[in-house]
Amino acid sequence: MTKEFHTNISQITLQYQRKVKANERPKISSALRAYQLFRANWDDMTINLFEEFKILLLDRNNCCMGIVPIAKGGVSGVTVDPKLIFASALKARACGIILGHNHPSGGLKASSADKAITRKIVQGAHYLDISILDHLIVTDDEYYSMADDNLVSFTL
Repeated sequence: MTKEFHTNISQITLQYQRKVKANERPKISSALRAYQLFRANWDDMTINLFEEFKILLLDRNNCCMGIVPIAKGGVSGVTVDPKLIFASALKARACGIILGHNHPSGGLKASSADKAITRKIVQGAHYLDISILDHLIVTDDEYYSMADDNLVSFTL
């Protein structure tokens, strides 16, 4: 084989930079605690402007390894690519995921699209042996937990 054959391909790297020691990670023991972490990491200037979708990645002890912004959308919706969620979780070696997105309107009712994407992500996560623990709808001062309403397979 020629050397040229080997150099004409893209290099793919996987990196996860840990900034906090495992024993210093915040533990997620409730939907309220997950909301508090999401809210502390949501931009006050945009939470009521457009929809964003983020995930919390959790280790085996439900301690937060990090938060990953997945997508930004418009005033009334955001398109979520599950591949980005799973790539992030696999890269960090996460055991659990909490999904979160905001509703700029301030409404806390889960739409049919919210429920559909949650089902799709739960199904994909099952094959990867990753738990989807919850999907929160976040507003500037409240939240809604799909796990609390038994709309995801796993609860905290």
